[in-house]
Amino acid sequence: MSRVYPFDDAATARAVIGHDGTLVEWNEGARRLLGHPADAVLGRPAAELLADAGTPWPPAGPRWAGTVGLRHRDGRTVPVWLLAHRRPPHDEHPGDWLVVTPLTGTDPPAGDDPLTEAGLLQSPCPVAVYDDRLRLRRMNEAMAGVVGLPEERVRGLRLAEIGGRPQSEELEESMLRVLTSGRPLDVQTFMRTGGEDRAHAWLASMAPVRDPAGQVRGVCLAAHDISDNHRARQRLQLLNEAGVRIGTTLDVTRTAQELADVCVPALADFVTIDLLDPQEYGGEPPARITAPVRLRRAAHQSVLPGLPEAVIQPGTAEEYPALSPQADALTAGRTITATVSAGDMDPWLAWHPERGERVRRFGIHSSMSVPIQARGLTLGVAVLTRHRRPDPFTADDVLLAEEITARAAVCIDNARRYSRERETALALQRSLLPRSLPRTAALEASSRYLPAARAGVGGDWFDVIPLSGMRVAMVVGDVVGHGIQASATMGRLRTAVRTLADIDLAPDELLTHLDDLVLRLSEDAGAEGSPGEVGATCLYAVYDPVSRRCALARAGHPPPVLLRPGGRPQLLDLPAGPPLGLGGLPFESTEVDLPEGTVLALYTDGLVQSRERDVEASRELLYRALGQDTDSLEEACDGVLHALLPGGAAPDDVALLLARTRGLPASQVATWDIPADPALVAPIRKQVVDQLDAWSLSEATFTAELVVSELVTNAIRYGARPIRLRLIHDATTLICEVSDTSHTAPHLRRAKTFDEGGRGLLLVAQLTQRWGSRHTPEGKTIWAELPLYEEDQ
Repeated sequence: MSRVYPFDDAATARAVIGHDGTLVEWNEGARRLLGHPADAVLGRPAAELLADAGTPWPPAGPRWAGTVGLRHRDGRTVPVWLLAHRRPPHDEHPGDWLVVTPLTGTDPPAGDDPLTEAGLLQSPCPVAVYDDRLRLRRMNEAMAGVVGLPEERVRGLRLAEIGGRPQSEELEESMLRVLTSGRPLDVQTFMRTGGEDRAHAWLASMAPVRDPAGQVRGVCLAAHDISDNHRARQRLQLLNEAGVRIGTTLDVTRTAQELADVCVPALADFVTIDLLDPQEYGGEPPARITAPVRLRRAAHQSVLPGLPEAVIQPGTAEEYPALSPQADALTAGRTITATVSAGDMDPWLAWHPERGERVRRFGIHSSMSVPIQARGLTLGVAVLTRHRRPDPFTADDVLLAEEITARAAVCIDNARRYSRERETALALQRSLLPRSLPRTAALEASSRYLPAARAGVGGDWFDVIPLSGMRVAMVVGDVVGHGIQASATMGRLRTAVRTLADIDLAPDELLTHLDDLVLRLSEDAGAEGSPGEVGATCLYAVYDPVSRRCALARAGHPPPVLLRPGGRPQLLDLPAGPPLGLGGLPFESTEVDLPEGTVLALYTDGLVQSRERDVEASRELLYRALGQDTDSLEEACDGVLHALLPGGAAPDDVALLLARTRGLPASQVATWDIPADPALVAPIRKQVVDQLDAWSLSEATFTAELVVSELVTNAIRYGARPIRLRLIHDATTLICEVSDTSHTAPHLRRAKTFDEGGRGLLLVAQLTQRWGSRHTPEGKTIWAELPLYEEDQ
């Protein structure tokens, strides 16, 4: 059977005085004490009950105790000891005063009272004994010191009336459970008692008090100050939280903000994080700092919304003189605490009036400046201030702040070094990738490159390479791995591809040579002790605008996507080929017809590989993006990236190359079969002159006639039948090509003074923009390019 709540309301005279000084509550105990019924006093000024009109009301401070003369209903003056608690506003309640005095228990208990026989009354541990109505019967001197009142004054009051705080009511409810259940109970609370100047953590151990018959007659409460353990747990919890929350990314600004967020409000009310700019010190922060020091605000945090304490915003740099807390801590290399009351910050606040105004407005009273240091280098300073918390920073606070800042410093240093290496790798990557794609008559091209969001730059690359005969090569590749090493390997492979393309190798032959290079790079890496092997994939394509055919080969790379005019995007069926670096395996070329206006999409696997969807779903998105009606390849590139990477970040590098083919009209190509008779070279020259006149290129006739004469004569003399001459031109270039079935490559040689020949190719080299030869399935072709200018047309 549960017990009824044992409070006798009439055993305490209790009144509540509102914030305007009127009585808002008057209990039966107050009527018994002064004789006034509730309806006679409620709503009237409480001061009317004072016998002495000079008694000040309300008193100062959160609690008041003392004896005053009160007016009885019958007109006499009754001296009464009162205990008054100021209760702050809460839940839209404006606040009031709770005034109590005991009516029972003022006499000492009888000697045979079992409550008086409760032990530990002489213990240094604060102990109090409450009766079965939960009214104070006895307490020892230690408890009187905690309460801040002598026993004889509060005897007969309930715990909630003695404490006057919400925590006191919670403890009283726990005492009731002990009284009704007969079982002991331990309760932890954090509160400021009447005898303390600040809150403490307490462990209240409650046990039932029984008489000889075993009947529960009351509750014994022993209070233990566990503030040290409480603070230790808080510090461990804060350190653990710092380890979890700080350093979640490799971003310096984000890490600095995480440090500020952890410190507020657990350690400070306002925190600023200011970092040195390494660029001002040659790229690496100095080990020692001299004032004045220039810092950049990285982050700040406050208990107040909108951070009104802040004078500058993140990203703003400011110079701090020797008298500032920031410079003092950095130059000293240790934590410095300061208080406004001691005048420690007066010179700084006088030098910076705006900060002085903020300090006065918000009541900032203490600051702590902690250097942010890692690897013996100073990275910046964290300044912690308090204005809502009344207590200044303690030595334990300094140790805790230094521990948290040290952990954050490692994360900030790692983020800074990562950012520097990433910027270096990005700079290397940008220097190795083409800054702009060449303008060619064969195709229009546009490209995009995105480094990996987390792994950083890698080895993806793309290129467009003009070849002889108006042809153009397109290449997209991907080196395995990330970082500077992958970028450097990419640069070597890109250079190799350009070199091999210059000698006009077929796509399958070029990939074979590139495979050999990757094998040698792997061997070199193993000899130098580098971990892992070098690997790569590549797609190489050569498009001829005259024939409108494209030859392609790939080495383990994703196949391209074709979009023919009026058609739908489709994946080009192209033999996969092994990735580069395996060695000894063949590559296979494929030729396809590409009508003018065909869009060819070459990309690396980072574009279509995703954790959210499979490759086929990504390709469907790619098809849909390429199928959008747009004439701009730039817009098409943006549309593809937006469709497949809507957040602008990819788990892997992404290289994308879009090319729209152009065809060279037959009217801009002329071809002749050459008889193997040197005497017939003159008629050929005449046909070339006539053709140039028909093309309105007569200004180029003299040079072209000489070049054609030398190339044709050389082919007749040293080549093999059949021999063919072809002229090709666009708006800027005239190309002369002579083909024969001999596989012997021509070469320049230095003719002696009295030699009759040997100067033909040297003359061609001097007269043309560039010249060369390429092997064909039937033999070879010698070609030469002559520049055309506006006056030539």
